[in-house]
Amino acid sequence: MINIEMPKPTVVIQQREQQLKEGDTPITPFHGFIDLHKITREKGGIFLFYNEANEVLFVGKARKIRQRVKKHFEDNVSPMKNHRDEVFKIEVYEIEDPMEREIYETYAINAFEAKYNVEKVFFGE
Repeated sequence: MINIEMPKPTVVIQQREQQLKEGDTPITPFHGFIDLHKITREKGGIFLFYNEANEVLFVGKARKIRQRVKKHFEDNVSPMKNHRDEVFKIEVYEIEDPMEREIYETYAINAFEAKYNVEKVFFGE
């Protein structure tokens, strides 16, 4: 049997209110998130979307993580298109090696029984 352990997330962001001091310029939230800038633009990895009950909704992978995360909130072909309002927290794991990304994505989908993933799903069989 193969033993896979998820690494520690590189970045964890969740929806929250901005705490502004006098003179601060507010950040325009992107679907409730004000910390998307913390997600790398240049690196690859996987990401997990969670709801407020801390259930995994969706697991994805990308060569450039921030662009892919944003795309799931914008396009009409994302499996998340009807569930975007459920996303409360995003975990990002920077994983440069494409094969490792594939392994961790498939593992996370099945280990956490990601609710809206339709491909690479083995837990329902």
